[in-house]
Amino acid sequence: MPDIFGVIADQTRRDILQALLERHRTDAEMSVSEIVAQLEISQPTVSKHLKVLREAELVTVREDGQHRLYTLNAEPLEMVEDFVIPFLTAGFDTEVTVEYLSETGERVEGPGSDDSFLDVEGEEVLPEEAAAAAERIGRAAARAETRVKELVARFKLRT
Repeated sequence: MPDIFGVIADQTRRDILQALLERHRTDAEMSVSEIVAQLEISQPTVSKHLKVLREAELVTVREDGQHRLYTLNAEPLEMVEDFVIPFLTAGFDTEVTVEYLSETGERVEGPGSDDSFLDVEGEEVLPEEAAAAAERIGRAAARAETRVKELVARFKLRT
């Protein structure tokens, strides 16, 4: 797979990705001729850049007769996002607080860091499978909290 940073370093390729992103939001494909018309660049130039984007798996193509229809595949850009986010959040001290509320909306005490799945006699409260699932959910929640902090920091940069 080509170096994703090298692929997106080119302005024309970024313009093509931007055009495809606009169509992606409406689940629509885009033909080469539509890209040529929108960006006002030659068909051979568009085709050359689309080939690079295909090799980087940033676009997918579907043939319909003589037409090739392109769609955005943003998944490879997650690597770029993962690389860039720490730089965007550097120097921003963001804090996310979590409140636990009862069904009536009253604040209640949440789980502590020393909570376990054992009762006071040391007996297991949850079956092993449920305890493992609960631990996975806890790890996912921690990752989600980190992601929220990153997004808050990114939002602060834009405002």
